[in-house]
Amino acid sequence: MKEGSKVILLVEDNLSDADLARRAFKKSNVLNPLVHVEDGQEALDYLFSKGQYAGRDPQDLPALVLLDLKLPRMDGLEVLRQIRANPVTRRILVVILTSSKEEQDVASSYDLGVNSYIRKPVDFNQFAGVVSQLGLYWLVINESPTSS
Repeated sequence: MKEGSKVILLVEDNLSDADLARRAFKKSNVLNPLVHVEDGQEALDYLFSKGQYAGRDPQDLPALVLLDLKLPRMDGLEVLRQIRANPVTRRILVVILTSSKEEQDVASSYDLGVNSYIRKPVDFNQFAGVVSQLGLYWLVINESPTSS
């Protein structure tokens, strides 16, 4: 996979955190386009080419999904459950990026097949650093299975 060729799907209802993630990727020269959706249902609509994303090619999957847990309409665990239940999307890299400190959320996320679980730092500079490192690791360093 060529860097910059695959989308990062950011599922985040906090617009300040989404903007900070966008700036952190840009500062780190992560060139992949960023698609931001604000709730779990919109994330699934994007992934499965439904609703406002009905014209999107369903085979053109994101390279990485950054998924918050506490979302309107449908929570992140349900989004993850549906991603992993579908043979087309089950191998997408999903990183939970959340403020939740609940141990049950960590356990449930791994039980459902998340690739990584990261708590958002409260400090904005630390948050930007974490997002930057995520992009570099998952999109440049990590070796992912190719789509079949």
